[in-house]
Amino acid sequence: MDSRPVFHKPTFDNISFEKKQKILSVSLREFSSKGFESANINTIAKEAGVSVGSMYKYFDSKKDLFLTTVHLGIETLEGVLDSISAMDCSVMQKLEKLVRTAVDYSKRQSELIRLYYEIAAESNAELIKELAVKMEAVSARVYTDAIKQGQEKGEIRRDISPEIAAFLLDNLIMMIQFSYSCEYYSERLRVFAGEDIFSRDEEAIQGFLKFVKAALS
Repeated sequence: MDSRPVFHKPTFDNISFEKKQKILSVSLREFSSKGFESANINTIAKEAGVSVGSMYKYFDSKKDLFLTTVHLGIETLEGVLDSISAMDCSVMQKLEKLVRTAVDYSKRQSELIRLYYEIAAESNAELIKELAVKMEAVSARVYTDAIKQGQEKGEIRRDISPEIAAFLLDNLIMMIQFSYSCEYYSERLRVFAGEDIFSRDEEAIQGFLKFVKAALS
């Protein structure tokens, strides 16, 4: 039985797949560029080619549309992390796969990463609390379990807290994602690593991996 939260009305399930994708695609673009407070459901409806009245037949509020869009991203993230977690290889090999996926994913799904950035910058305390638990629980579980497994196998030092190490690892991965998808963080990376850093992906990946491996092993 699927226990995932649902924020849309049953009528949204009855429209075509293409129409759903169009609405969610436009919604993602609007929320990722303007944030929750400034995004406009009327604009989303117009660009998606549906009436405002229809939008409110699918969603009770802008918040429900936002949460539907965010949970699409959470499901995507969970799928990526779980597939890496299930790999039959060492923790360090999983870490390398994770970093390479983060760089590639941030390029291909930049709007989802920018949506995450907008959520982090929101001033709506209630919304932030609600989303933080849902979004961070996925990476917290996968990273913490991986570090514990690495400690059991002797791949990762035992004198560090798996939970704190997972938190720091997640922050580093998040900075990589922001750097490849958000303008401010892209400029920030250029300041530290050079104007041509985005043409040197392999060097950046290797530098990150060496830093993390040195800290964990």
